[in-house]
Amino acid sequence: MRIVLVGPGRAGRSLARRFREHGHTVAGVLARRPEAAAQAARELDAVVLGWEGSLPACDLLVIAVRDDAIEEVAGLLAPIAAAGGAVHLSGLTPVAALQPLGRSMPIGSFHPLQTLPDSEAGAGRLAGAWVGITSEDAVFADRLFALAHAAGMHPFELDDDAKAVYHAAAAAAANYTLAALAMAERLFSAAGVPLAAAEPLVRAVVDNGFAMGSAAALTGPIARGDVGTVRAQVAAVAEACPELTEDFRALGRATARLAGTGDLMEEALR
Repeated sequence: MRIVLVGPGRAGRSLARRFREHGHTVAGVLARRPEAAAQAARELDAVVLGWEGSLPACDLLVIAVRDDAIEEVAGLLAPIAAAGGAVHLSGLTPVAALQPLGRSMPIGSFHPLQTLPDSEAGAGRLAGAWVGITSEDAVFADRLFALAHAAGMHPFELDDDAKAVYHAAAAAAANYTLAALAMAERLFSAAGVPLAAAEPLVRAVVDNGFAMGSAAALTGPIARGDVGTVRAQVAAVAEACPELTEDFRALGRATARLAGTGDLMEEALR
């Protein structure tokens, strides 16, 4: 495919690099900031495009801008773009945001379910990543599935109506995991223990969660119904890091609901 990238941020450049590594060509890069476009063009062996005049014909227009800018950018592109299809990379925004382009080409969304810290690391992390694909055009959707497969990703169909709850799930999986880890780091520090000591435990727990399911993988005093131990933990947190007490209790309640011990743990976590 010949691809035009609009919005050379981390996600767009990561995906473009991944596509290039699998034989596709980035025909050009378009951005509101000329210096960003020039840097990405050098990285992707592409040319810098302008907003005046027509864009070069391509097989796929990849719009990798902020969610709140997608519709505006689609409107700016509609008079100048000629492509076999267009996608945005948002896991939340409906495909209809691309409707100005939809009058002349099939449209969809292509959301990699992966964290992309920079383009080099991001391109590598896309190997084996899952990607949500949305399009009402069945032929175009098949092309996007094939593109994902060829780049070593696992595509799945994502309905527009399910995007909000899907995006919430992605945020919970990524950010809430880190929030719990940050709490653990503070508590380990209060005990004089480095966070690194917990790495084998955390990796094993995550592996167990995916292999067995979250509820089945639970261990510890809440899962066992050990009220005395949980009460002692809450008291220790309140003494060592009082600012974390309510968050610790809240995570404890969520864990107890998952374990089916919510009623038993209510008094200990009050």
